[in-house]
Amino acid sequence: MSLPAAPAAPAVQDAAPLTHLLYLHGFRSSPRSFKAQRMQAWMRQHRPDVHWWCPQLPPSPREAIALLDQGTTDWPREGMAVVGSSLGGFYATVMAERLGCRAALINPAVEPARDLAKYIGEQTAFHDPQQHFFFRPEFVDELRTLHPSVLTSPQRYLVLVATGDEVLDWREMAARYAQCQLHVIQGSDHALSDFDAHLPRLLEFLGLSGNTRG
Repeated sequence: MSLPAAPAAPAVQDAAPLTHLLYLHGFRSSPRSFKAQRMQAWMRQHRPDVHWWCPQLPPSPREAIALLDQGTTDWPREGMAVVGSSLGGFYATVMAERLGCRAALINPAVEPARDLAKYIGEQTAFHDPQQHFFFRPEFVDELRTLHPSVLTSPQRYLVLVATGDEVLDWREMAARYAQCQLHVIQGSDHALSDFDAHLPRLLEFLGLSGNTRG
């Protein structure tokens, strides 16, 4: 399967200026991930006026979404957006469908209930091997329950998919988000190690690229 690269993604038409941004990390990851740190640094330097939130997500998907629901209760739906990587991309999809907000996804998990079933048991945190957590069997059911059946407004999504992803199948990701602003990256990897090369596209989608400071 070969898909052409999409042109630079425009901001969602008629979208309100961004005032609140939520970043969601992946499985076993944390707010200390490279992409989260890189984007937070950019926001702090160029757009300190935008409220930034990158929480440590609990292992339970149900509890993770409850945390996000509570934390964004007072956020303006038109002025907020969510960015998510891997499992965080799945959660970002859940939140975008619940709230009707914009979402930018990086190698998003498409079938996490299926893929994470083999990780039931004790796990270590990627950025702190001394930190352990238990991924319980019921968490798989929680993921299955949360799974959005359809994307109600595909134009609200920007999706970056790397063909070199060694964890998830890029073809499955591309098929799931085919109607969105899909950008297929030739090569790279699951972590999107060349994130800096794609950050301008993400910022443009969020309506931030033309409003830098400093």
